[in-house]
Amino acid sequence: MKPDVVRIFLVDDHPLVREWLEQLLRGEPGFEVIGQAEDAAGALAAMRPNPPDIAIVDLTLRSGTGLDLIKDLRAQMPTVQVIVLSMHEELAQVERALRAGAAGYVMKRESTTRIVEAIRSVRGGNVYANPEVLARLAERMVGRRQTTGSVDALSDRELEVFRRMGEGHATKRIATDLGVSMKTVQEYQARIKDKLGLADAAELMRAAVRWTEGVL
Repeated sequence: MKPDVVRIFLVDDHPLVREWLEQLLRGEPGFEVIGQAEDAAGALAAMRPNPPDIAIVDLTLRSGTGLDLIKDLRAQMPTVQVIVLSMHEELAQVERALRAGAAGYVMKRESTTRIVEAIRSVRGGNVYANPEVLARLAERMVGRRQTTGSVDALSDRELEVFRRMGEGHATKRIATDLGVSMKTVQEYQARIKDKLGLADAAELMRAAVRWTEGVL
């Protein structure tokens, strides 16, 4: 293997997205796709014997979450650099992904050239994201005050439950997707409701939908 080849692993719960990514990256000189997985556990198991240089990770996976996977990779395989490729555009998601250990964040709606740019930039030692997103994130981090009623007060797992609620997922499905019990999800929901100062489950659901749509 040539020393300048960037070895890449793909993690996304949609087979068509993985296929598209693999075709895109195989067409780039110096890139080699060495594997792929649809969930966090499968990704860790596949990468452990032969860690890649780059892992491209979606935040929403078939089981587990991309955010948890990023944290596990940082702890277990710190040489692996993670680039998030996600449909989620909320600044809170970008910030938490970078804080968890991701070195780049690309939105799926962006040009395919962004993915290639992100890989080359991250391999060069930089943090990569859309310049507009980085500017907004800098403003957010400078001016933010964490108070009751703000999603900033939520833990990473609480925010994940909140987001999935806003996308219309029922409690049972959230529990299955996250690999926890329904009671655990209900406990998260209760904590979210308290932290956001919401009166009841109906207000919680409305807030989740509004936040997911970028209104809250």
